[in-house]
Amino acid sequence: MTHKLQHGSILGGVATVPDLDAALRDYRDVLGMDLVERGSLSAELAAAWDVSASAGAAMAVLRPASGADCHIRLVEQPDHPGFKPTTTYGWAAYELTVQDVFGWPDRLEGSGFEIVGPPKELEGLPFFVPMQVLGTGREMVYLNEVRENTPSSDLPKAQSLTDHMFIVILATPDRVATVDWYRDRLHLTVGDTYTLEYSMINDAFGKPAGTVSDLTMVQNDRLPIVEVDDYPAEATARARHEGMLPPGNALVSLAVESLDAIALKWIAEPRIRSEAPYNGRRSASTQGPAGEILELIEIG
Repeated sequence: MTHKLQHGSILGGVATVPDLDAALRDYRDVLGMDLVERGSLSAELAAAWDVSASAGAAMAVLRPASGADCHIRLVEQPDHPGFKPTTTYGWAAYELTVQDVFGWPDRLEGSGFEIVGPPKELEGLPFFVPMQVLGTGREMVYLNEVRENTPSSDLPKAQSLTDHMFIVILATPDRVATVDWYRDRLHLTVGDTYTLEYSMINDAFGKPAGTVSDLTMVQNDRLPIVEVDDYPAEATARARHEGMLPPGNALVSLAVESLDAIALKWIAEPRIRSEAPYNGRRSASTQGPAGEILELIEIG
């Protein structure tokens, strides 16, 4: 099975897009994801995320053709002129495991996806081959072809052309404190820290070649979950419309064994929801240390 659920598993993410129909063509027809539901964001769920002004927004729910229990929700809302990807704190990217990464540039021709990092083998990192694209809402999506496991984590090989999220990237003003928060509050483990020339960050901030950044993996044993990135001092909080979702990569959903075992301040009281991606499970949301909206869905 491509996506065996356990504590910490990524159950999905939310991206904001200016035109839901156009984004659906990209995610469904180009990336090959299955449309699960289409409707609008309920007032109750918007309140649970503390984004009441987004209530009623058109929304679509998709999942990989593999059938993995991991959903991407697209929510329509106006672009924010102050948003520039990879320059602000919060969720920075969703990494999908895919097949045939070197074939993706041709597949994306004519779509709404902009290639910002073509497929590239990374020196010293033989475990996967990444590429990076921006969607129409300027949400960042990494398409990564897994080659092998790392010494400290198991990486999933895609069971469909595009498969589930296996890492989410979080930009933070204090990497160490953020890693500690996820370890202590969510009962996760700390993986490896890497120092590397991070081209996406350097390009976004105009940093000279050779500038390096630190990132740390937050895991559950060998399951990779959150990549926590240090950002330069020029980074800022993400500009957003009052009461609406953050632009771009807006929200991440993680599986937890028990909400009652986690001591967090919930935006609203946990409740059972019937629609995808909850499917009868209880969920609650909180704000993380970088200002990110984090939704936890109970699987125990």
